[in-house]
Amino acid sequence: MAKNIAEQIVEMLESANVKRIYAVTGDSLNHLNIAVKKSSIQWIHVRHEEVGAYAAAAEAELDGFAVCAGSCGPGHVHLINGVYEAHKSHVPMLVIASTIPSDEMGMDYFQETNTIKLFDDCSYYNQMITRPEQVQRTIQTAIQHAISKKGVAVIGLPGDVSELDAQEGTTSTQIFKTNPVIRPSDEELKNLATLINESKKVTLYCGIGSAEASAEVIQLSHLLKAPVGYSFRGKMAIQPNNPNEIGLTGLLGFPSAYHAMHEADLVILLGTDFPYQKFMPVKNKIVQVDESPERLGRRAKLELGLTGDVKQTIMALLPLLNEKTDVDFLNEQLAFYDKVKENQLEYVKDSGKADAIQPEYVAHTLDRLAKKDAIFTVDTGMCCVWGARFITGTGERKMLGSFNHGSMANAMPMAIGASLSHPDKQIIAMCGDGGLSMLLGDMATIFQYKLPVKLIVFNNRTLGMVKLEMEVGGMPDNETDMINPDFAMVAQAMGYPGKNVHQPEEVENAIKECLEYNGPYLLNIFTNPNALALPPKIELDQVLGMTKSMAQLMLGGKMDEVLETVKSNYKHIKGLL
Repeated sequence: MAKNIAEQIVEMLESANVKRIYAVTGDSLNHLNIAVKKSSIQWIHVRHEEVGAYAAAAEAELDGFAVCAGSCGPGHVHLINGVYEAHKSHVPMLVIASTIPSDEMGMDYFQETNTIKLFDDCSYYNQMITRPEQVQRTIQTAIQHAISKKGVAVIGLPGDVSELDAQEGTTSTQIFKTNPVIRPSDEELKNLATLINESKKVTLYCGIGSAEASAEVIQLSHLLKAPVGYSFRGKMAIQPNNPNEIGLTGLLGFPSAYHAMHEADLVILLGTDFPYQKFMPVKNKIVQVDESPERLGRRAKLELGLTGDVKQTIMALLPLLNEKTDVDFLNEQLAFYDKVKENQLEYVKDSGKADAIQPEYVAHTLDRLAKKDAIFTVDTGMCCVWGARFITGTGERKMLGSFNHGSMANAMPMAIGASLSHPDKQIIAMCGDGGLSMLLGDMATIFQYKLPVKLIVFNNRTLGMVKLEMEVGGMPDNETDMINPDFAMVAQAMGYPGKNVHQPEEVENAIKECLEYNGPYLLNIFTNPNALALPPKIELDQVLGMTKSMAQLMLGGKMDEVLETVKSNYKHIKGLL
């Protein structure tokens, strides 16, 4: 019996080493579903397509490629947030958007969406299969785009086309995973070397593009006596075993990295597209090295902009450099970083009180007890802050989040993808109560597939980052409070243990119990709702904004909340001003 198009597609996915498809099945996806059932690929039945897209994005970041699918209009729209996340994070992902019968297109049919228009802004390749002759070429081209351009490829697949008899094509079905050597020209490297050799104080700032160049960054830093800062996405690779690291900058960062970048004569940006222009220095010289030339110069005024793989560029650059002997600048920055880390531990020493446990203490304890090769996922918002500041890179750990798209609710879905693709690893999701609430239903997916995911809920009963944004903007927070269900009982209803933690002295044993449990586990920790995270450089208007909002809260009769906020954050504010 001849194979149909759905079976042909699945065969190609098997050849591309796809292990699973994250989807909610239904109508136009059913033929693909049955084809998967007969294959080596696993169909992961998530409760919400957005979760499937996030899970696939996590798998793609860890392993280099993943697949998710959605059926007809509602399924497409549900996918879109996770698809944007994958595309903006530059991870290779294939989206199969099955859709209405081809003869009904353009007729305002039930559940009709225009997949080309819908996914156009979050994909590098976006096409519809309408004939059997297209299938092999289209699927091969889509996957080639995803892995080569590092982003999303979308295939529209009408349900009636899926069941047509397959036809063999005449073009290649092989996927080519190339690894070219990309570095600046000899003349460009010579210009960069001259600039570095003439500069007395150099700071390196590394992003995710430096992840495969950790040893080379350390070697360059040693040669130049240069402190090394990094972005959040670059942290897990750049921090470990690096004696000259001085933390990260940005909204979640430390004043040490901010200070080192602004005090340097020359800042070298390596594989980073750090988005916050206000944190970039403006009075010193800046060089940017990135494998994508279209990113050069869009965050800062550059002295030089060079295209190249960070590892290959540093290897070619090192022989052209003179070793620096003056260590004063480096030692000053390292001493400042030591003071910053000491200040950070003030929050760990003060563990909080009943139902107001300091989240810094929770994150620090989690960092200490987690395995050296654990995979962490962090929800957007305050959990990102605690992950950025207190989870330590070991060289083996990974940390996933919605760092570019900045969407809520990503931690639990990403933990699903990480656990399925890396069942041998300890998977820890640092969830906000707001984020977990958004996609609560897929806690059932964790139980259905018996995934040993550890959900650590930082339950501050508020949208903490939004509250901070409003207060530094001079507004009293409004409608940021959360009246939550008992998350521990929700976990138990889903089929696995859940525990509430109300007292600081319970935290360590509760985390140990959670991490040691053989299976999924939810820990619901009642953290301090007034613990705020301020950026490494506090502007005067932010101070005035906070003062204004506190005054408005007092005038509104919320004096207790004002006092708790000041007491919770006084040490932090004092250390940064």
